[in-house]
Amino acid sequence: MYFFQHLKTVLKHKYLVMKGCFKVGLYWQGIIHDLSKFSWTEFSCGVKYWQGNRSPNNAEREALGVSMSWLHHKGRNKHHFEYWIDYDLTSDKLIGGMPIPKKYVAEMIMDRIAASKVYMGNDYTDSAPYEYFMKSSGRLWFVHRDCRKQLEFLLHMLAEEGEEKTFRYIKHVFLKKNRKNKRRIHADTRRSKLPGKA
Repeated sequence: MYFFQHLKTVLKHKYLVMKGCFKVGLYWQGIIHDLSKFSWTEFSCGVKYWQGNRSPNNAEREALGVSMSWLHHKGRNKHHFEYWIDYDLTSDKLIGGMPIPKKYVAEMIMDRIAASKVYMGNDYTDSAPYEYFMKSSGRLWFVHRDCRKQLEFLLHMLAEEGEEKTFRYIKHVFLKKNRKNKRRIHADTRRSKLPGKA
C-alpha cells in the first residue's frame, strides 16, 4: 500500500493545476480541481495501484479489466472530455462529444501540464503535453471537434512559445471572449427586466 506516496502525488498535481488556473483567472476551478480524488473509490485505487510514473487507473484497468476509479472520476470532473459525452441526435453514431465551455478546456490544459510534470519529473518539457495529446488524437473520435481544435492549438502554442505566453493568451484572449459574451448576455437580461421593457 502506498498511502503517503499517492497522497503526495495527488497534492502535487492539485497544487500545479491550482497554480496554472490562478494564472489564467480561474480561481474557483483551481481550488476545487480533482476533489473527487479524495473519495474512497478513487483514493483507495490510488493507494493500491500507485506507481509514481503513470496513473494508477491504468494499473487498475490492467488488473481488473475496468477502472472503477476512472468511471467515478470522469463523471464528476468537467475538465475531462468524457464528462461531456451524450447521445448524439445529429450524427449516425449513437454517442458523441458535446461542446465544452472554454473555462473547462482551459482547466484541461492545466490538468495535462500538471500530469506531465508529475509523472515525467525532470524529463518534462513544454512540448510533452502536446506530444502526448497528438499520440492519442486519432482515437479521440468522441471529442467535439471544436474542443479538439482548441486543445491542439493551445498545446501547440505551449510547445512552441512556452507557459508564460500560452497562459497570457488563455487569460486575455481565449477566456476573455467568453467573459465578454457573458457580460453582454447579463446586460441584455438586465435591460429586459427594466420597467416598460417587454
